[in-house]
Amino acid sequence: MSKENSTPIEKLFGSKTRAKLLNLFFESSDKSFYVREITRVIEEQINSVRRELLNLESIGVIKNETYDNKVYYSANMKHPYAHALVEIFSKKVDLSKDKDVKESGWEEYVRPVKKYLSAMALTNRLPGQEGIDLLIVGDDKTKKLTHWAEMIEKKVGKPLNYVIFSVEDFLYRKSVRDRFVLEILDMNISELFDPDKIIKE
Repeated sequence: MSKENSTPIEKLFGSKTRAKLLNLFFESSDKSFYVREITRVIEEQINSVRRELLNLESIGVIKNETYDNKVYYSANMKHPYAHALVEIFSKKVDLSKDKDVKESGWEEYVRPVKKYLSAMALTNRLPGQEGIDLLIVGDDKTKKLTHWAEMIEKKVGKPLNYVIFSVEDFLYRKSVRDRFVLEILDMNISELFDPDKIIKE
């Protein structure tokens, strides 16, 4: 790749393929892709893709998991630079602040249950992976949050495995390192509403 033909973003990241991969993963940080799917989407040779995947994985900005004998790659949102990369490659933002909720388009979904909802996390559960898609923490005595979870299913466009905890129950389970809760927190979280840092300290 000649310097004359390089775009600024390619110059910044040192490789056209690497820049395309970062764009793919951090523009769609809630999705996972397998190698041949990646080569089709970014239109690069498989050897070049494999080489850059190894490079990105070695510095920890992406991760991989195997399901049904396929290796799926995704953005590692726990990396210190993950949110900076999302800002570079995507308009998606964290839901942990009110202004972020508004910018992300989730404001209209959170508003009806703000009185009951304390925190929410939408995970990136891969095909075939066990676990929870949606964690909700709040007051569901009137079943407002249960009905709200059904609205989220419509927004996402698919059935979701969801769980609803009261604040007290969630904080207790978290404090005693309840395995079920820890497994949820260890998953890749694609959308987060957590103004009081209940889910993420």
